[in-house]
Order: sequence, then C-alpha cells, then structure tokens
Amino acid sequence: MQRVLTAAQMREAEQDAEKRHGMPSALLMENAGRGLAEVARSVAGPDGRFTVLCGPGNNGGDGLVAARFLHEGGARVAVALVGDAAKLTVESARNLTALKSFGVVPRSLETLPELGHGDVVVDALFGTGLSRAPAGAFAEAIGAIARWRRTGAKVVAADVPSGLQSDSGEPFSPCVEADVTVAFGFLKPGQVLEPGASLCGRVRRVDIGMGGEASKELSGPRLMVVEEADARGTLPARRADSHKGTYGHVLAVAGSRGKTGAAALVAKSALRSGAGLVTVAARGDALDLIQSHSAEIMGTPLDGTGPLGMRDLDALLAAAEGKDALVMGPGIPRGPETGALIGELLSRVELPAVLDADALNAVADDLSVLRRAKGPVVLTPHPGEMARLTGKSTKEVQAKRLELVKQLAAGVGVTVVLKGDRTLTAHPDGRVFINTTGNAGMATGGSGDVLSGLCGAFLAQGFPMPDAVWTAVYAHGLAGDLAAAKRGQLGLIAGDLVEQGLCDVWVRWGR
Repeated sequence: MQRVLTAAQMREAEQDAEKRHGMPSALLMENAGRGLAEVARSVAGPDGRFTVLCGPGNNGGDGLVAARFLHEGGARVAVALVGDAAKLTVESARNLTALKSFGVVPRSLETLPELGHGDVVVDALFGTGLSRAPAGAFAEAIGAIARWRRTGAKVVAADVPSGLQSDSGEPFSPCVEADVTVAFGFLKPGQVLEPGASLCGRVRRVDIGMGGEASKELSGPRLMVVEEADARGTLPARRADSHKGTYGHVLAVAGSRGKTGAAALVAKSALRSGAGLVTVAARGDALDLIQSHSAEIMGTPLDGTGPLGMRDLDALLAAAEGKDALVMGPGIPRGPETGALIGELLSRVELPAVLDADALNAVADDLSVLRRAKGPVVLTPHPGEMARLTGKSTKEVQAKRLELVKQLAAGVGVTVVLKGDRTLTAHPDGRVFINTTGNAGMATGGSGDVLSGLCGAFLAQGFPMPDAVWTAVYAHGLAGDLAAAKRGQLGLIAGDLVEQGLCDVWVRWGR
C-alpha cells in the first residue's frame, strides 16, 4: 500500500527526516526540484520549451530548482516569480540566487512566451499549505496556465495543482488543471480523492530522500491507497483437500416482493466470491422468486407478511445457527421495528455482519444499537444513506467524505465503507483505505448489493478485518473495470459484475 500524508503529517515527516537521517530541508528541496524537472522533461516534445511559474513559498523553491536543472540540461526555460519576492522563504531565496547565477532571470508574467504543443508549463505557485482561494497575481497566473493548456501545452504541477486543497481534494476557484502532478515523497489526500484526483491528472511520486520509515510513527490519520498486489495477497489459494464447509456459510437477510433481485445479487455475488454456502432468509412470498435466480441459493422462509420486526427474531436467531457471516438489508421490507430487530439480532449472534440499504436506514435514528453487537459490523452506505446516518446533507457528505467516514467509524466502533468514486473504507482504529478501482458504469441499481455479497463471502471465509472489507471493495471495482472493458460503461449492469467481472478478477489473480 502507499501511505497518504496530510499537509501537517508531511511537515512532521520532513522534520523527522532531518532528525533521523540528517536530511536538511535544502537537500529535500534539491531532490524535489530534480524529480520535478525529470518528470517535466519526460512529457515535453522534442523541441519543447519550459515555463516555470513559482510562488514565494517552498513550492516555488522546488520550481526554481527544477528550472535550474532544466536549464543545465540544455532546455529553453522561462521563469516567472509570482507574488512578493520579499516573502521568499530562505531556501527559495537561495535557489533564486543560484538560478540567476546560471543566467536565468525571472520575467514578469506578461512577458512570458505563449506556449503550444510540445511545451510544458510547471505550476509551482502553491503547495500543500494553501488555505484560501488564489487571488490577484496568483489568479492571473492560474488563468495563464489554463490558456496555455488550451493551446496544447502540458501542465506539470509540483505536489498539488495550485488552488487545490491538499487534505480534502476540494478545489478553490480558480484552480489549475494539471496533466501530471509530481507527488514529493508521499501521496496527498487531494491527489487521490475526487475531484482533486481528476484535477491532478496522472500522479507521479518521486523519492526526495525522506525514507520509508518517515511515515510510520506520525500523528493524525492513517490513510492508505490500496494497490492490486495488496488485495490479491489477501486471498489465499484454495487447498486441494478443502470442501464447502471450509469456505463458510453466509446468511443473507434480503429481498421482498418487488425487490427479489437485490437478494439474488447478494447471494450470487457471495457464491461467486468463494462462499461455500449461501442461505437467504426472506418472506415466503418472495423466497421462491429469489431462489429461482440460481439453483445454488438455499432459503429460510420468514412467516407472515409485511415489514421485518421483533416477531422475526426467533426465526433469524435459528437461521443464524451454524452460519459464518451475516448480510442484512438489500431489498428488505422495512418498518418501525426493523431497527430494533437488527440491534437485538446483532447483540445475540457472534457473527461478522454487513449492513446495507434498508438495514442502514432502519438503524439511522439510533446508532447505539450497533454498539451492542457481539461481532464486527460493516456499514456500506452510499452518500444518501451516509447523510441519514450522520444527520448531514448529501452535499455535505460529498464535500467531507474523508472527515465524516472517519468520525462515523470511530464514533460507533464499526467499519464503514463510504461508496462512490474513490470508495473509502474506515476502520474504528483510525485507518482509512482509499480505493482506486471502479468506473461510472457501476452507477446502476444492484452494484451495492454485489459489494455486500462480496464482503459477506470474505468474512465467512475467515479473512481478518478490515482486510476482508477493503479487499472486497477493490475486487468489486476491478470487476466493474474488467466488465466495462468488454461491455462498455453505458450498458453495464450489476449482473455483469457477478457473471463476468468477478470471475475475470479471480482468473487474473490466479484464484
């Protein structure tokens, strides 16, 4: 996995690098500027020109170093220093003096050459410390970068595109849109969370000499980007002497008349993800239809009609006997007692449980029922469900995804999967796993049911928490990517993930 550092953690890591390795800030800046120059050179055309826009902070100092390396390498380089030169940091001022000694003198923004195809503009105006919208000369410089990009120049951003909030991925206005962003030392949240990830373009991480251990004992959040090798490594190869009991039994409380497909998707996803057995508990008027979707689905009828309530507790306790994981929520008939039923069931069965859809809506008014659970609990809300769980608007949820998912996980003591682009998996201990698989074709009914089944299958097989969950999230997104590659995003449906995408993932992983 790749560690992701906030702006405060990055400052702490830089200080640690100096204490632990004797790496002064001047050397870190030199390494950052060298890496920035190398990336800029790699995206330029054969006769490309370089324009470097530098602010007065250390990010601007990185740009000044990059300009020096580009000049020394024989490139045509123009540099503009934006803002008050009297506010240059000590290291930036030293590098400005060094650059001038090579004959490169900063110019005003108005006198810079127009750029086109093959040329590169390096954005080194602001780094990770930006706290307000760029204005004045900085806004003009960002406007110039946008103009050059429209005429064909490539934009390379130093650490984060200027105008982007490093810790959240939310842009101020104006904000640079980069083709490539060079991450110094470690990834930043704004480089991997949307909409920042799209504004960063391709992210190229360069080593600036801080050492990998610099991130191990930092204060604050522990954010990681999951990589394919991490997810693949969670799933062991099957033993030759195994049997269906080896791989667990999932109980899915799901489905109702008109929503039998939700239960079928949960069950089939769990089966396609390695669960040895899957039983669906549902009202009798829906169960026959659910089981008709697949011969492998077993069923437990819940007597009566109408919403799930306390009258169903004994039947569900009996159904949970001998099971290894519980999935509850997709397509269930919800009523006034459903939340109490879920709380009582979780307090009396020692199973890992995945709550989705109407199970989330049922407990939203009283999350305290989750604290009584005997086993680990996983919540898998989409932004609308997350809004109900947190008492926020959907807009607030989308603007503060990282903050809210951490708060909910820690506050209730559950693992929370906040679905969406760059799905976040937050563990109660403060770790947050950022997912990079998936595509817009998965914005279709039933995709979340497939994820619930995946999580249930991995938990039933005994994979540890939270590894089982972030692996399920990664595999779910990758299944969508592989299915979309064959069927296109426009025509993608949830069934494609189950019948094609997941199988393609397991073949790709040798599982």
